[in-house]
Amino acid sequence: MNSFIIRGDICYSADKNRLITKENSYLICENGICAGVFDQIPERYADLPVHDYSGMLVMPGMVDLHIHAPQYAYRGLGMDKELLDWLNTYAFPEESKYGDLDYADKAYTIFANAIKKSATTRLCVFGTLHRAATKLLMDKLEDVGAVSYVGKVNMDRNSPDNLREASAQASLADTERFLKETQDKYKNTYPIITPRFTPSCTDELMQGLGELSKKYRVPVQSHLSENPGEVEWVRELCPWAKYYGEAYDRFGLFGKPEKTVMAHCVYSDDNEIARMKENGVFIAHCPASNTNVASGIAPARKYLELDLNIGLGSDVAGGHSESMFTAMVDALQVSRLYWRLVDSGKKPLNIAEVFYMATKGGGAFFGKVGSFEKGYEFDAVVIDDSLLPHPQPLTLQERLERSVYLAGDVKALKAKYCRGALVGEW
Repeated sequence: MNSFIIRGDICYSADKNRLITKENSYLICENGICAGVFDQIPERYADLPVHDYSGMLVMPGMVDLHIHAPQYAYRGLGMDKELLDWLNTYAFPEESKYGDLDYADKAYTIFANAIKKSATTRLCVFGTLHRAATKLLMDKLEDVGAVSYVGKVNMDRNSPDNLREASAQASLADTERFLKETQDKYKNTYPIITPRFTPSCTDELMQGLGELSKKYRVPVQSHLSENPGEVEWVRELCPWAKYYGEAYDRFGLFGKPEKTVMAHCVYSDDNEIARMKENGVFIAHCPASNTNVASGIAPARKYLELDLNIGLGSDVAGGHSESMFTAMVDALQVSRLYWRLVDSGKKPLNIAEVFYMATKGGGAFFGKVGSFEKGYEFDAVVIDDSLLPHPQPLTLQERLERSVYLAGDVKALKAKYCRGALVGEW
């Protein structure tokens, strides 16, 4: 099953500092798992079919650690507002519509089609608090062929009436039903515990979500230290917490017992950072969103230097594009501003580092994902960068960098594989 060879110009990360590039080489997929990259086809694989993408870029599938599916419908709107105003003006009114399954079907069809045609093969997705609509979203993502964690959002305070669940107990009962209905239903789509963020969830609800995560062994996703106003609000709501992350950690929602991904971490202090490292929390760096809603610039270089788990998130619709190539460019650009305007001791990120974050760094949330090293799950995208013509000779790394900056995932995407299955070819 799912055994074949890809021929092409291959790029992948060995670690955060080492980008491997191999021209005209052979990438072996054996039963959906990478068997390695070779200059010539090893004799033991000689009978496998060859998918010939000679002259094209072959790289691991992209990983989006943070995206809001119901917000895709209004991406690119309201970028003149800060986070909390933006939520009240755009996010909450839009998300309230997903109680209508006909509307949810139309909107989620558009979202799923966009993901299918993107370079993304793995993603962590926020739905809404509507259980039926979130299950519909999971159905559509399963058909796309990508691997995803999808969350029914929890909100029982500080939310509009039509987006506030009746009580913590009602929210927990609905969430447990959601987990039971979806945990073993799909091949590639899984539930994830999703408190929207501390301001919208009471301590009672957070306690119960931690217990559900532990009971069903389900990972967690939420937001952390995104905006100064939000951070101050959490101080008021949880005066017992020494730092924002403790408002999750106290309830078992911060990397232990199950994996956790926290979006943003723009204003994480030293205590919070130390706890994230201790607990193995994954950071979803969302540079476009942090810029668009004026939250700030996350210290991604610092997190890399400290060996924290870090990947990239598109954060649609705070971010305006689902493209992880765009996210890589955004991460490069804001790191230059951070170095110039915030801390000259933190040098800007480079292409090898953001490529690592978009593949192997974020992929670790899903297991052995995001690289072509032996034993990794076989996710790959092929970019025909001849569609981005140039007159000068370029190295393979230069071709990769150029394709990232020039939106090769939109203009030149040729094929996409996930877990060894071809899920799209154009």
